[in-house]
Amino acid sequence: MADADPKTKEMEDSAKQYWSETGWTEGGVIREVDYEQENKGLDPMFEGIKIVDTDSHITEAPDLFTSRAPAGMKDKMPHIKRINGTDRWFVGDKDFGTTGGNVIRKDNNKLLGRLAFPNLDNAHPGGHELKPRLQAMDDMGIHAQIGFQNSGVTQVGSLLALGDNDLALKIIQIYNDASAEMQEASGQRIFNMAHLPYWDKALLDAEARRCHEMGLKGFVLPDTPEMFGVPSFCTDHWTDFLEMCSDTGMPLNFHLNAATDPNRLTWKGFQFEQLLAVTATMFHIGNAATMGNWMVSGRLDQFPGLKIGLIESGAGWVPFAIEALEHQFREMLPIMRDVLKKEPWDYFRDHFWCTFWFEKVAPKHMLEIIGVDKVMFETDFPHPTSLYPGVQAHLKDVLGGYSYEVQKKVLQDNAVKLYNLPF
Repeated sequence: MADADPKTKEMEDSAKQYWSETGWTEGGVIREVDYEQENKGLDPMFEGIKIVDTDSHITEAPDLFTSRAPAGMKDKMPHIKRINGTDRWFVGDKDFGTTGGNVIRKDNNKLLGRLAFPNLDNAHPGGHELKPRLQAMDDMGIHAQIGFQNSGVTQVGSLLALGDNDLALKIIQIYNDASAEMQEASGQRIFNMAHLPYWDKALLDAEARRCHEMGLKGFVLPDTPEMFGVPSFCTDHWTDFLEMCSDTGMPLNFHLNAATDPNRLTWKGFQFEQLLAVTATMFHIGNAATMGNWMVSGRLDQFPGLKIGLIESGAGWVPFAIEALEHQFREMLPIMRDVLKKEPWDYFRDHFWCTFWFEKVAPKHMLEIIGVDKVMFETDFPHPTSLYPGVQAHLKDVLGGYSYEVQKKVLQDNAVKLYNLPF
């Protein structure tokens, strides 16, 4: 293969850099967890509510791709190698990065200050095995989880850099097939969001329809596909797909996305823990840009059935962002009022859902402002800064002042509506 152009090289490196290498070095602090005391299952306050965790991460099993590979492609499939004690995904000789974040140790204690344990031997098996995952959910009082990938092995930019689009498509299809299998094997409790080959319109549309027919419950997308050399959401490249989502109610998910790179906002000279503390915060708030892009695009007027989840991004920033957008609609967008038929709060109420996990101010004091029908709960298990342990104690604290009806909406019904869940 000839020397890659800068854009291809950037895509090739994106999965390798999916998590900072420092996150797997020795260090951090182990938090001792009184597991039986802090994970007693569903609290009696929430009896009758099937709590949906709308953001969790399922680590791709080491044999996920090789065990499902068609004849003649097994040797090309993603597989794990242990390099200097760290488990890493490889496709051929290309390094696709680590297995992703899991800070819950196999003894149920939690690692602070790092992204994960170096290999799966030390990590909680619920990160990548179904039976222990379901047990961990029961212990936390969680009925169902919306799942997102944990590694960079399905990242489209990196897959395109392989120079083999047939292989890239097959990797995505295998992931989606495995997600449908897990959904069934879990008893309709774990719902992974589908990935798409969005570099090609025909493949995008076909795989989206296939995912819908398989019963998958939504898609995870980049907020700015242009970074992969794919046309923006404003173009006809996406029109048929958006129409399908609007008609079927399958939601789009923008998971911890931002139109800016928060790493550019941090001071030079910080150590790893300092950088992560700031960049994580800015990634949460960065989804305000994603929300704004959709509101000003005209696409929400064109496809009134579109549903959009702003995931792993928090909720407290939402009122300010919408208030700022309302000001900009008045000051900057009067020339587009023939296209933009609604105000930002109306767009939000008709099309968007947001989530909280660690927050207290937003769920305690802002539900009525944001909308009791628009806020969902998540744990981010088993990622760094995940709400673990003490899930039920946190929910009692932040939702204890609300009626049972409101609690049920936030913890169950809103997610059921967004994802069309079967309960």
